[in-house]
Amino acid sequence: MLTAAPRPASVGTFVHSVAAPTAASVPLVRGRVRAVLEGWRIAADLADTLLLAVSELVGNVVRHAAEETGRMDVRLACDRGWLRLEVADGATALPRLPGPADAVTRDAEGGRGLLLVQLLAAEAGGELLVTADEFGKSVRVRVPAA
Repeated sequence: MLTAAPRPASVGTFVHSVAAPTAASVPLVRGRVRAVLEGWRIAADLADTLLLAVSELVGNVVRHAAEETGRMDVRLACDRGWLRLEVADGATALPRLPGPADAVTRDAEGGRGLLLVQLLAAEAGGELLVTADEFGKSVRVRVPAA
């Protein structure tokens, strides 16, 4: 017997703020995002994409911006058929997205996270966006919810 997969929630928003991002923030935020995605009945493969993205993006804030910013905001929204994940901090330095000609050596210990998130978002029919203003920067992943 075939059954239809549950449909994702039509509208929802989750916001989590971290006052002082540390390595311990990564699994904490990932667990909270996982619970929200499960509550919204998001398909497992799409949830896995967003969970990997949130781990990478929060990890990047911890590694590259925590000292400068001292804060981080994570937002997840499901609205009008799209899931949007945003990780924002108050740091002024923008992350560098690898270009197609950039080479990441096999021995490199970093430099693949944003590329991986960008590729996974594109594979899911979405995109990765980086924006900045006078308050800091945000990295957003947007993918179709269904």
